[in-house]
Amino acid sequence: MEALVIGAGRGIGLEFVRQYLASDLYQRVYGTYRQPSADLLALQERYPDRLQLIPVDVTQEAQITAAIATLKAQTSRLDEVIYCVGLLHNQTLQPEKSLRHIQTENLLTYFQVNAIGAVLWAKHLLPFLRHPEPAIFAAISAKVGSIEDNRLGGWYGYRASKAALNMFLKNIAIEWSRVAPNIIVAALHPGTTATDLSEPFQKNVPPEKLFSPTRTVSQLRQVIANLHPQDTGKFFNWDGESLPW
Repeated sequence: MEALVIGAGRGIGLEFVRQYLASDLYQRVYGTYRQPSADLLALQERYPDRLQLIPVDVTQEAQITAAIATLKAQTSRLDEVIYCVGLLHNQTLQPEKSLRHIQTENLLTYFQVNAIGAVLWAKHLLPFLRHPEPAIFAAISAKVGSIEDNRLGGWYGYRASKAALNMFLKNIAIEWSRVAPNIIVAALHPGTTATDLSEPFQKNVPPEKLFSPTRTVSQLRQVIANLHPQDTGKFFNWDGESLPW
C-alpha cells in the first residue's frame, strides 16, 4: 500500500506518517510539509527508501500541481490520502469571540488553509485513487464545524472553514462515486489532541479528553479501517460515531 499525508510536518499529520512507517503494510509513504520539523526529517533519515517528503504550501495551487508531478514520477496509485493541514491560530490570528473581531483577511486565511487546500488536492488526485481496490480520501475536520452541534457560537472563521471543508468533502464524495466507486471520502473529528493547534485552549479540557497524537491517530486509523463504500461522504467522530452536519 502507498499513502499520502498532506500536512506531515507536525502534530496529527506527523503521527500518521510515523504509524504508517511502523506498519509493514505500507511500502511507500509520501508526506507534504510547509516547514519541516526535526522529527519529520529524522523519520526521513530513518526510512530513506520508504518516505518521500514534498514541500507544499496548500494555499498555492501551483505548488500542489508541482507536487502532483513529483508523485506521478514515483507512483500511479495511492491507497490512502489524509489531509491534516489545519489552522486555528498563529502569531497574528486568533479565533474570534465576537463579531467585532471579524477581519476579512483572517477569514480568507482560515478558508484557504482549512478548506480550499483540501478541495484543490482532490482536484488533482483522482487518477491516483481510481483503481480496483478500496481507497481512502479523508480530511481532519472538527466537531465545531457541525452547524447542528453549534451551541456556543464564536470561532467564526474556524467553524465556518471546517463547515466548508465538510461540504467540499460531501461534494467530492458524490462526484467520485459516479466515476470511481472504490473511493471512500470521509471527514474525521480527531477529538482534542495535544498539539500546537490546541495548546492555548487545553487548560479547560479534562485530562481524559485530551488525547496524545499517538492515541488520536490510532483511533482515526481504526475508524478508517472500518469504513465501507456506503460510508463515503460522511462525518465521523474519533470513536466511529456518525456526526451531524
